[in-house]
Amino acid sequence: MTLNLFSPLSFAGMQLPNRVVMAPMTRSRASADHVPTALMVEHYAARAEAGLLITEGTAPTANGCGYARIPGLWNAAQVEGWRAVTDAVHAKGGRIAVQLMDCGRVGHPLNLPEGAELVGPSPIGLQGQMWTDQSAMQAYPVPREMTEADVQATIAGFVAAAKNAVAAGFDLVELHGANGYLIDQFWSPCANQRADGWGGDREGRGRFALEVARQVAAAIGADKVGIRLSPYGVFNDITPWPELEADFLWLAGQLGALGLAYLHVVDHSSMGAPAVPDALKQGMRAAFGAPFILSGGFDGARANAELEAGKGELVAFGRPFIANPDLVKRLQAGIALAQPEFATFYSPGPEGYNDYPAAG
Repeated sequence: MTLNLFSPLSFAGMQLPNRVVMAPMTRSRASADHVPTALMVEHYAARAEAGLLITEGTAPTANGCGYARIPGLWNAAQVEGWRAVTDAVHAKGGRIAVQLMDCGRVGHPLNLPEGAELVGPSPIGLQGQMWTDQSAMQAYPVPREMTEADVQATIAGFVAAAKNAVAAGFDLVELHGANGYLIDQFWSPCANQRADGWGGDREGRGRFALEVARQVAAAIGADKVGIRLSPYGVFNDITPWPELEADFLWLAGQLGALGLAYLHVVDHSSMGAPAVPDALKQGMRAAFGAPFILSGGFDGARANAELEAGKGELVAFGRPFIANPDLVKRLQAGIALAQPEFATFYSPGPEGYNDYPAAG
């Protein structure tokens, strides 16, 4: 049988009706205190036809909440807010994973809850500025280097957030190890210049990712945990290094040995980053040894071709899901896709979020 986007799949203990994944996308529609809102309930429920929804990056701790109006999963109000989302998705027959994203050095104190602090693997700040609702654009500050106690507390925060995700009704947890956020900061030599056991060679730099994955898997079950990686990613001042490909093959193998549910690899070449060689993707897939989600600038034709060629089990779509709540239907019927409004990607209201109509 020829596989395509609309072939069913047994995945992480679930039966998916199709292989279309809604990629995680920050949309900044949570409340000022990082609680999911009714807007988010409506947004995710409208896209429940996807085989799997992956939420926007969700902070596991207050320190990890670097952007304005992103949701969290460290307190009871956030669990309750997310429960409304998962209930609405499940009522429509959907399945949903939460992406746990600690922003690390990618943040500003004006975006953090009271008492939180901007920390990272090393005291290396980003170039440029970021948005704060209080004072518009602000320069990135230099993070405080994390102590051993900080590292252990942050790992414990991931574990607690994963348990909260189960309490909130999520089907899976995805660890965000991509795009220059905290797990990726520890992994990348340009952001991690530590001289202790959390830096240096690939075993030291990869220790944080592996320890987070190991402890989260022990807490909620490895079959409920996936991870996203971005080899050759350049987002948030990440730069490739000479041993990158060998290092990522090693990391994929180490993660696969934990028995995780899936590996999600994003290729940002469609947005100007270096392309991830197909041989590296397939090498990581083989090393990991479990279901593989392809991501990065796909359209329906390319997605079907790569599934048919056996290059992955699922394909994630990001921006097409913004303007097309009925993306699965449109892809299957060959209906033209609506285009998203970039100006409203991160604005606080329903415009550009819940006002895109389904096809007639």
